[in-house]
Amino acid sequence: MSVDHADLGRRLRSRRAALGRTVASVATDAALSVPYVANLENGRGNPTLSALDRLAEALGTRLVLTFADPSTVSGTGQGTSRGAGSASEEVAPPPSLVEFARTRRFRREAGSLAALLGEEDRVVRATLVGALAAVAGPLDRDLHQGDWQRLLDAIVLILAHPAS
Repeated sequence: MSVDHADLGRRLRSRRAALGRTVASVATDAALSVPYVANLENGRGNPTLSALDRLAEALGTRLVLTFADPSTVSGTGQGTSRGAGSASEEVAPPPSLVEFARTRRFRREAGSLAALLGEEDRVVRATLVGALAAVAGPLDRDLHQGDWQRLLDAIVLILAHPAS
């Protein structure tokens, strides 16, 4: 299996930053050392699947491993596991979303939703960031804080008041 370590590191850092978490808190939750996680974020190291699975859980997401035909793989041509247009591919949050996810308003909304759903706060925050990034991806423009807030309001409305 060939892994783009730089891409993996960017994804880990982006997810952690979007949640407003430190390397130390993620490392602790994943039962890994701080230097190990920091090295992974910097594109160094060769993580085991077990370590990646624990990191994914600590970041409120899940590890998805895909076997792809080398002819359909995008990127470096080294046979990475990133399939072109894969439905399970997680969209990295843009910088404006990372900034929005750090706001008091986002954290308050996520906390209220977590309490309502009986879920962990960090899991709900990670899920919301992932959902917002996925919704914004096809819009093909930079979103601003007001845009993110409207999208968050819509998601919260749907999750907190499902149609009967």
